[in-house]
Amino acid sequence: MYKVFVNELPLILTNKLSETANGEYFLLNQDSIQEAIRSLKKGKLESAYIYHPNHEEILKKFTKEIPLVVAAGGVVTNDEGKVLFIYRNDKWDLPKGKLDKGESIEDCAIREVEEETGVKGLKIENFLRTTYHIFKNNGVITLKQVHWYAMKTDYTGKLKPEKKEGIVKVKWKGPVKIQKALLNSYANIKILFEGD
Repeated sequence: MYKVFVNELPLILTNKLSETANGEYFLLNQDSIQEAIRSLKKGKLESAYIYHPNHEEILKKFTKEIPLVVAAGGVVTNDEGKVLFIYRNDKWDLPKGKLDKGESIEDCAIREVEEETGVKGLKIENFLRTTYHIFKNNGVITLKQVHWYAMKTDYTGKLKPEKKEGIVKVKWKGPVKIQKALLNSYANIKILFEGD
C-alpha cells in the first residue's frame, strides 16, 4: 500500500480490495487518476483508492500516468536532541529537495539539508521511510517521492534559511515545540513523527 497525499487527503494505491471498502475506488488509468486527484483537491472526497492486484507493479504503473520527481531530506537531530525545522509557505516543514542527475539518494538528502538550512557536519544514521504527495510542477500534476533519513549533527553555528527556495526561518525545536509545529505542517511530515 502507498499513501499519496493530495491537499493533505490520502489517495491510496493498494493491492487489497478490502482496503477500498470505505472509500471511492478508481481505476489505474490516466483519466481515473486525474479524476481521483481532482475530487480530493476539491474536497469532494476524504480519501480515494486505486486498486491493482500486483503490489510491485502498482507504483510503476501509477508513475507511467503521473510524472515522478524523486527527492530526499532529513530529520536532523543536534546534540541537545532538538530537531531541525524550516518554515516555508506558511507551514513548518523539514528540509528536502530534488535529486540531481547521477547523485545518490543519501548525498541528495545531505546536500539539500545543508543548502536549505546552512547546517554542516551531517551524518546519516538510518533510512526512515518514503513519503508521497501530489503537487503541480509547471502546471503538470506530478508525484513527489521523498526518501527521508534520520541524521545527526554537532553543528552549533548560524542557521541560514535558503531564501531563493522560499524558506523564511530555520529553527531547532525540542519536543514541545515540535508538537506545536506539527499542528501547522503537512500530513507527510506528521507521519515521520508518529513512529510506527
